[in-house]
Amino acid sequence: MALLEIRNVTRRFGDFKAVDDVSLSIEAGEFFTLLGPSGCGKTTILRMIAGFDEPDGGELLLDGQPLAGIPPEKRPVHTVFQSYALFPHMTVAQNIAFPLQTAGRNVDEIAARLRQALDLVHLADKARQFPHELSGGQKQRVALARGLINEPRLLLLDEPLGALDAKLREQMKGELIALQREVGITFVFVTHSQQEALAISHRIAVMNEGCIEQVGAPEEVYGYPKNRFVADFIGTINLLPVNVNSVGDDGLRLSAAGLGEVACTAASGADAGEHGVIALRPEQLAVLAGDEPHGFDNHFVGTVRGHLYLGDVTVYRIALDNGVVLEALLANSLPGRAKSLDRGDVVGVGWRREAGVFLRD
Repeated sequence: MALLEIRNVTRRFGDFKAVDDVSLSIEAGEFFTLLGPSGCGKTTILRMIAGFDEPDGGELLLDGQPLAGIPPEKRPVHTVFQSYALFPHMTVAQNIAFPLQTAGRNVDEIAARLRQALDLVHLADKARQFPHELSGGQKQRVALARGLINEPRLLLLDEPLGALDAKLREQMKGELIALQREVGITFVFVTHSQQEALAISHRIAVMNEGCIEQVGAPEEVYGYPKNRFVADFIGTINLLPVNVNSVGDDGLRLSAAGLGEVACTAASGADAGEHGVIALRPEQLAVLAGDEPHGFDNHFVGTVRGHLYLGDVTVYRIALDNGVVLEALLANSLPGRAKSLDRGDVVGVGWRREAGVFLRD
């Protein structure tokens, strides 16, 4: 039995459906992420789990027991907000200990758990400082410690890294992963950042307009998107318009206008005559000199339109003969490697059939 079950949950605000018949199961010990653009319903789901909001339809069960009617303070759940929500007049220690004090725990237990919590987030030396004396990352760790000190069944994290600068966000991702592994508590994380979701999650639910588009491990939703929304939302992707010519044991035979045949692995239920796109990640494309032997299942000629040097990689924009522009990502792995391809260079673009995913229109 899953730790948390969300069954056919709907939440309306007037005529607007913020959450539309959503069903999810979240296992004990998972780092589970709700990912999607602003307004897709992910925070509304988090609020319903926490008890700050109630569904208009469906039900939520924790350990098999309905959560309906249980007030937030009675649920074995804690929420960490983007704003940290720390008490400015309290020290770090007082902020962290606050949930135990309100629960009426005895002084010795509070002291013991506080020491453990401070050690867990590496803030023992900051116990007597106030929030205004802390960095953004330290404030975030105080909020996490306060959320964990009561040993909740679920820790809900609502865009917890959103207020941090880019370098600190990278650092905190690693700390969150290590923290979740150490405490073993189920984390339900909300973000609109694909990079955050891919980096830290056991599983991801991609949301759009109140619905779940796909649920799976990061490598599954990134490598095998179920539809165009997921493909386009998760990372950078090339979408090459195609028609299905035939379906066989060796996969799909597609045709791209102005290019010819494209080979692709089979898509579930694909039929000859369907229209769609083949989705290709930039790192799956090889860029070759125009006359270089290739051995790829798919190989076309194009012209370099431009490139973007990013230090460890270079992203090339290559226009094929039919006008479609593909992005290819090449690693700059060797110091002083051959100079970048220039605008106007004629090159070959190739990929294996397993690299492409056919998506219906």
